[in-house]
Amino acid sequence: MMTYNNVMEALQWASSFLVDNGREETAARIVMQHILGTSYSGVMLHLQDVLTAEQKEKFKELIEEHADGRPVQYCVGSEEFYGRSFIVDESVLIPRPETEELVLGTINRMSKIFNRQALKLADIGTGSGAIAISMKLECPALTVVATDLSQDALATAQKNAQRLEADVDFRLGDLTAPLSGEKFDIVLSNPPYIAFDEAKEMSSIVLEHEPHSALFAEEDGLVLYRKLAEQLPDFMNKPALIGLEIGYTQGEQVAKFFKDSFPQATISIEKDINGKPRMIFCEIHV
Repeated sequence: MMTYNNVMEALQWASSFLVDNGREETAARIVMQHILGTSYSGVMLHLQDVLTAEQKEKFKELIEEHADGRPVQYCVGSEEFYGRSFIVDESVLIPRPETEELVLGTINRMSKIFNRQALKLADIGTGSGAIAISMKLECPALTVVATDLSQDALATAQKNAQRLEADVDFRLGDLTAPLSGEKFDIVLSNPPYIAFDEAKEMSSIVLEHEPHSALFAEEDGLVLYRKLAEQLPDFMNKPALIGLEIGYTQGEQVAKFFKDSFPQATISIEKDINGKPRMIFCEIHV
């Protein structure tokens, strides 16, 4: 094994070690940012800095942990989402860049649909709280409620809300059950949507570490969209907006669920940064 003293040498060793173990070399930079408590540009500015013995040992330990298969975000305990750092652990899915587009798409539509800012939003299946917290911080006038079926996930989401100083009302329960008797202007959800038979095509890192309850769903991954489409008419004000992240093959089927439930709504299937259908927006008019 190569010995290293400064940041640059450590990154060179880690990148090579990770590639040899079939991992992405970019994880080396993520771990180094964590070790130094800085940003990407901060690491670049300190390439010649000598690491302490403690920093070297911790860096090596985390790189080896990731090489063994644990997602790097769980190794360092955080992931960036919409410009903020979120705590993540095995109780929650690691937030993905595609989900940032759901937040952005919602914000872009709000001013066109609503003529006021004091709106009520629900995030169903909040996980780490990334969507709910980002929406609250980007649009402070919103009242935000977030639900999840997992007590552990809600505990992680609450930690994130406290750390990021976001006022979000977290509730335990299945889909819309914790929202009973209330009406909302905006409902967002990134539910589990992977069909069980797709597991064989997935990365072992994801399968062995991320919570299966947040990944997989019955009816070829469509069951929660069907249930949401059936349940949400009782919860929506007019006008209203529903935004959902979807699997890239599910657009037409999910759109049909919502067209059946909201016949007068404008429903669009939107592509992500990679050009894949990734979001459904359902605009409910007065």
